[in-house]
Amino acid sequence: MEETGTKRLEGKSVILRLEFNSNEVKFGAVAAIISEMGGDIVAIDTIHMSHEISIRDVTVNVIDASDIGRMTDAIRQIPGMTIVNISDRTFLLHLGGKIEIVPKVTIQNRDDLSRVYTPDVARVCNAIHEDEDKAFSLTIKRNTVAVISDGSAVLGLGNIGSRAAMPVMEGKAMLFKQFAGVDAFPVCLDSQDTEEIIKTVKLISPAFGGINLEDIASPRCFEIERRLKEELDIPVFHDDQHGTAVVALAALTNALKVAGKPIGEVKVVVCGIGAAGMAISNILLAAGVKELIGVDRDGIIADGEAYDSSMMRSFAARTNPRRVRGALHDALTGADVFIGVSRGGLLRRSDVLAMAPNPIVFALANPTPEIHPEDIEDIAAVVATGRSDYPNQINNVLCFPGIFRGALDCRAREINEDMKLAAAEAVASVITDEKRNKYYIIPSVFDKNVVELTRERVIQAAIRTGVARRTPKEYR
Repeated sequence: MEETGTKRLEGKSVILRLEFNSNEVKFGAVAAIISEMGGDIVAIDTIHMSHEISIRDVTVNVIDASDIGRMTDAIRQIPGMTIVNISDRTFLLHLGGKIEIVPKVTIQNRDDLSRVYTPDVARVCNAIHEDEDKAFSLTIKRNTVAVISDGSAVLGLGNIGSRAAMPVMEGKAMLFKQFAGVDAFPVCLDSQDTEEIIKTVKLISPAFGGINLEDIASPRCFEIERRLKEELDIPVFHDDQHGTAVVALAALTNALKVAGKPIGEVKVVVCGIGAAGMAISNILLAAGVKELIGVDRDGIIADGEAYDSSMMRSFAARTNPRRVRGALHDALTGADVFIGVSRGGLLRRSDVLAMAPNPIVFALANPTPEIHPEDIEDIAAVVATGRSDYPNQINNVLCFPGIFRGALDCRAREINEDMKLAAAEAVASVITDEKRNKYYIIPSVFDKNVVELTRERVIQAAIRTGVARRTPKEYR
């Protein structure tokens, strides 16, 4: 089924500051206009009130951003009504940035000053100089992650550059702190040169216990991650690749249980073999999928075809065992699972009908999925998207806080494949047999069990694979 062209947008909230003569203007007229234009009044705050003049802040939710302009134009036509200001609540939230640094102790006298700075701090510096591992216990390194981006592939926005990427990276830092107690700091680099990025991250790495790479365009992201993992002794995790892969595997684990299909017997089609598609494919193969077909803009990827990159040649050799060729529709014939990390509107209802009975469809393109869930709800066993306004949201927030919490707590040298698989198992295990159904295969990001279980499984996997430098007391 093709896209109808209907615009489907996330809701937006604005605050209208209105000034009017309360003897001449009835507020009911304003409320009526807002309602007629598709707005929903959620709050009214009186800022000033006199015998004649009233100033009020009216908070309004709208579905379509274009409704705001029509609404305010209509309000301005009311005699005696003035719109003093229109404030976008999202912009207000970002004023001055969303994070700050707060000291853990206060400096109240000279004695405090001497211990946190000079001269007593020299003793701590010398202790680290003699044993560099003490940096993990005596500095912020033990609990701090750098969120690194060059702004070249910001979700839904593309190559917007380092400055424009900052609000996203600040948000990421907030999620680290709120969900896992990890201190994270956004570091947006004013370069999109692979070697410069690698060099810069290595130079700043002594201050951090882990590196989270974010929104770096493919194929540079592969080389940057590979080199940093080889050259640093702290965890390096490209969330766009591995975070998406971990949560996708967790969701698929439960979706297959709903559909009654073993992971080793299903045919999986992954559409969009970029950073996320490659990582999803790799983790699914590691988890036991035997028949996986990758589809890119040029069609099905098959061994024997000419590909420019060694990574794509390797992918072709490890996938598509039946050497199927053609377009997406050809790959989907008889497939059990479709996972899309490509572009909106790519998948048709007829494509899903060509799949095996009880198909599983993960349409993860954002903001518009490859197909809208309501278009195939009657024929799919399970549908998931990357959006919060549909059930089964595949959201990286479900894994990266817990993965880094575990990696930091055991001072892991890296985040390896076993740790990622363990994280996926942890996230999937939050959904019990009694609760699991086609609309509930993945937990809420606000479920506190997610970080707790992920941390536990990640630490166990790190110890088991020999990359943990410290064993937390509960595992001794």
